[in-house]
Order: sequence, then C-alpha cells, then structure tokens
Amino acid sequence: MTGNKNIINYIKTQRLAWFGDVHRMPDNSMVKKVYEWSPALTRSLGRPKNRWEDDVKSDITRMKITNWMDCIRNRTKWKKLVEKSKTSLKL
Repeated sequence: MTGNKNIINYIKTQRLAWFGDVHRMPDNSMVKKVYEWSPALTRSLGRPKNRWEDDVKSDITRMKITNWMDCIRNRTKWKKLVEKSKTSLKL
C-alpha cells in the first residue's frame, strides 16, 4: 500500500490531509461536530495524554507553517503543503 515510503511519514501526511478536510467541512456535518465536541468530564491527575489534534499541530509547527488556518481554506495551497510534508517530517 505504501510502496517503499517511510510508513511514519505516510501516516503523518494522511493525518495532515484529514485535518485540512475536517476544517473545511461545514459546521453542521457530523464529523466536524464530533471533532469539536468537548466532554463535560474532567481529566484524571497526572500528565495529560496527547490528543490527535495536538500531534497534528506539532507536525505543523515542525514544518514551520505559521498561517495554517489560511492555508487550509485554500485547497491547492494545503495540498502542496501536505505533499511537502512527505519529505520534511522526520521521526
């Protein structure tokens, strides 16, 4: 499925692509509602667990993308950044 690609970079690239897709979805879509949902419960004590969104934003920061919200809205620009991430994201 991934050929000779590094599987970690492939997964991170797909995650970035999905992140852009979710942010471009209309606010009334079920996927966006679940993404933005915040549970009413409190977290347990200790180190907080990493969330999916935190990992994606970490990847975006590592790629030095500062205006990612504007890039997500522009589909072609976001696609170029996702393609660039295939080589620029390191373990």
